[in-house]
Amino acid sequence: MKNSEILELSKKDIIARISEEKASLNKLKFAHAVSAIENPLRIKAARKLIARLNTELSARKNAEAKEVSETAAEAQ
Repeated sequence: MKNSEILELSKKDIIARISEEKASLNKLKFAHAVSAIENPLRIKAARKLIARLNTELSARKNAEAKEVSETAAEAQ
């Protein structure tokens, strides 16, 4: 998933995607522990995708908090 695709997702979609990817990562780790998976770099890619999704989610939460604080400051 590219960053441009992540930016198009809504906040709910990002949260859902994070949980899906974490479940997928756990399955990959388990499969790799039981027997070596064909491409262990998939684990690395899954971790990076989760990190990118979390980064975008944090950025959106910070932007919302900033908007709320600016609105509250203007109201006073």
